[in-house]
Amino acid sequence: MFHKLRTAAASFRGLATSCAVRSKHVPQRQIQKLLIANRGEIACRIMRTANRLGIRTVAVFSDADEKSFHVKMANEAYNIGPPASQQSYLRGDKILEVAKRAGCQAIHPGYGFLSENVEFAELCQREDVTFIGPPASAIRDMGIKSTSKHIMSAAGVPIINGYHGNDQSDEKLLAEARLIGFPLMIKAVRGGGGKGMRIAETEADFMPMLQSARTESEKAFGDTAMLLERYVRSPRHVEVQVFADHYGNAVYLYERDCSVQRRHQKIIEEAPAPGLSEALRKQLGEAAVRAAKAVNYVGAGTVEFILDKEDLSFHFMEMNTRLQVEHPITEMITGTDLVEWQIKVASGEPLPVTQEDIRKKGHAFEARIYAEDPAGGFLPGAGPLDYLSTPETSATTRVETGVRQGDEVSIHYDPMIAKLVVWGENRASSLQLLIEQLANYQIAGLQTNINFLLDLARHDHFQAADVHTGFIEQHMATLFPKKTVSTVKVIQMALAQVLNERVQLGGRTDNLRSPFDAELNFRPNYKPIHSLKLKLTEAEYLVDIETVDNHYNVRVNGGNWSKVSVHRKPYPNRFLLETNIDGHISCFNSVITAENVTLFDENGMINGEIVQPRFLLTESTVGGVDASSVTAPMPGVLDKVLVKPGDTVKIGTPVAVLIAMKMEHVLKAAKDGVVKAIPNAEGSNVKKGAVLLSFE
Repeated sequence: MFHKLRTAAASFRGLATSCAVRSKHVPQRQIQKLLIANRGEIACRIMRTANRLGIRTVAVFSDADEKSFHVKMANEAYNIGPPASQQSYLRGDKILEVAKRAGCQAIHPGYGFLSENVEFAELCQREDVTFIGPPASAIRDMGIKSTSKHIMSAAGVPIINGYHGNDQSDEKLLAEARLIGFPLMIKAVRGGGGKGMRIAETEADFMPMLQSARTESEKAFGDTAMLLERYVRSPRHVEVQVFADHYGNAVYLYERDCSVQRRHQKIIEEAPAPGLSEALRKQLGEAAVRAAKAVNYVGAGTVEFILDKEDLSFHFMEMNTRLQVEHPITEMITGTDLVEWQIKVASGEPLPVTQEDIRKKGHAFEARIYAEDPAGGFLPGAGPLDYLSTPETSATTRVETGVRQGDEVSIHYDPMIAKLVVWGENRASSLQLLIEQLANYQIAGLQTNINFLLDLARHDHFQAADVHTGFIEQHMATLFPKKTVSTVKVIQMALAQVLNERVQLGGRTDNLRSPFDAELNFRPNYKPIHSLKLKLTEAEYLVDIETVDNHYNVRVNGGNWSKVSVHRKPYPNRFLLETNIDGHISCFNSVITAENVTLFDENGMINGEIVQPRFLLTESTVGGVDASSVTAPMPGVLDKVLVKPGDTVKIGTPVAVLIAMKMEHVLKAAKDGVVKAIPNAEGSNVKKGAVLLSFE
């Protein structure tokens, strides 16, 4: 995209002589072999750059990840323990042992896990292995939020009013909360990724929210210290990408807007932030550089600010001392490879450019694709990727992923499947491309947030860049409308199942990518009328399909017959089915897995269940919510059972704690009752829908 920056990034060593005099303390090491102390899409992303630079890569993996994509992509891979991250990816001693055994000169921690672990950075330094990240002192200073606030204030970086003291008694924190006023934010001092973060709307909420944040923080970070901050009701989350070298040079690569979040975690990001003047962009960038220099920062870092939506004043929130998940959108608008910069700066080379050399061009979006249930409170999920078809990559579209079709999203790790990154000349064109490519991202086998991302990207207020961190909560009614399925979609889904059966009768018994991979014009000995019952979004449909010479006659729930013709239509990476239903022509893709039919079109995915063939039909009954037991709303680990058989509980009483995707979920009784049985022990892995306890 930008030849100047790409050429500069490829010529670090040639620029070295024109930069500041090298310090004798600056490491000078050629990295020939690199260990990536991470998994999934970020491990694969780092490997791509390392491979381009001619650097051999070493992967590490837990028992759960032995067949993962990042393991296959690396030159070598080593098992480091059981699935639980505390016994594998967080074991810095094991990872360092592998690095030395494999002859690696450096370790890249990616993000998460050990990327901001002071002790691991110090251990690497002691063992003479280059840690591709900032100095341990910078991680320490910025990792403890209370310390970082004091440093930023002294450096002239605006900070928000709050309490960052050492006295962590309930009495002191409550007293400070009263001084700050409500609502306020409770945040883990060592927090990140939305963990250990709660909002107390009133004083009555404060103590329950404080205890919940402490519990989650202890599990995630081994620390219960909290800080308190004034809560800005309609803030924007704007962060600045900074980069520094060992010679005191530091630059900013413009800002990203990460305001639209769920559970305090980012879901969609864009760069640059919309609606900011160039003067404000410069103020943000320069403040971020001051923040980096205040802690003698080296490498890639992100300075996060709260930007008041009304008056555009900004305040320092925290600094992430690592590569961010959303770094690709910065790369797209600046024409850089930040991982390449990381590797070369860690080798002792200077920054390849000055601030004046960095220019932004166009607009980029990143959408995080998760295994989760948006309508169910964004609860994380897990399961197999039975079908996976992604958009074609190009200069304007990147797919950052670490999974393939057939892989499984594990209960042990973050449920992110991929990042879809797009670039356009301006925000409008970039957003339109994002919508198009989201529709082209097709997954069957488990629930994802792709449909929600499509609705979000098409939302009027998002289109107008009217965003803030409470965006989803504010627009719940329009982001989660009650959806109905058209008769056209019911016919297409039923036809997909019938055609799939025809393929199977024709002798194909393997798992087809689609029922339309085989030719549709053969005519086996097939019954002329086929009836089936489909269940879609809680409604059931009886569909009759009559086979005629060159078309089908189809009716839904005993209504009028429709004349339907079918044709295959080639499309990149797949075949679409084109149907003509009473003169209405449209295209879709469909996948059959077990008793499910998944249909994909421009509006995302529709999932249906094949209830019964006609001869097995019985009258269905629909009951209310089953309150006779408490079941797991998602796959996870049963961390705690808070009751025992024989206990009497009231409706709303917390009865169990489930850990899923590194988050704590408190499960409550849906009715008054007496506990009858607890089938699973604490520490058990449980599937979605598993009964955790039953009532008499």
